[in-house]
Amino acid sequence: MLQYLAYLKDYRILRKQSSAKSSPIPFGKPYPCLKDKKAPSGTASGHYFHQDLLVAQRIFENKPQTHMDIGSRIDGFIAHVASFRKIEVLDVRPLSIDHPNIQFRQADLMHPVPELTACCDSVSCLHALEHFGLGRYGDPLDIEGHRKGFMAITRLLKPGGVFYFSVPIGPLRIEFNAHRVFSLPYLLDLVSPLYRIVHFSYVDDAGNLHRDVPLEEVGVADNYGCTYGCGIFEMIRLP
Repeated sequence: MLQYLAYLKDYRILRKQSSAKSSPIPFGKPYPCLKDKKAPSGTASGHYFHQDLLVAQRIFENKPQTHMDIGSRIDGFIAHVASFRKIEVLDVRPLSIDHPNIQFRQADLMHPVPELTACCDSVSCLHALEHFGLGRYGDPLDIEGHRKGFMAITRLLKPGGVFYFSVPIGPLRIEFNAHRVFSLPYLLDLVSPLYRIVHFSYVDDAGNLHRDVPLEEVGVADNYGCTYGCGIFEMIRLP
């Protein structure tokens, strides 16, 4: 109620100014924005803000020949990368896009794509693998969808290539049908046979980034204190 009263007060003041100055700009229908006056200028925290900037920066620095992405956010990470280079995007959902730096292909990465075997030297999958097989985005239900997706993504990458990978971290669980949350011990068992981890960073439950954190036994066992954080890996595919 106080916000609305403040809105009415401001509205009357501006109407008086408009009349006194004979403003040529007429008033249209009211469009109250009651929460914006005391809100911050934006959000500079959280999983997507940090992972998208961090990984886009690493791709810029590493300058791969061909970078391919699976399922990451189009209006976040993909847009960041497309601002400075070409990127190929695969997603189970359709996408209509006309941008010279974005090439899109619809594909279900719970299954191998034989014609794309070892097709790139750099690949990313940010905050996407946790959804595979839960049906949220029209994908078929598969309790092993994340494992099948991980293997299919690995097949895209040449040996020695780089995989930028992020998922929610915390106590291991499925929150159906939104996502899985992975414990760090589970993730390390998943990636270690196929990759060497170069960098590990994470976003904590408060939305703050911890960059280039050593994967120490105590921290890993406790998921670095996260209940719903975001683990961000940069990994090299082993021969």
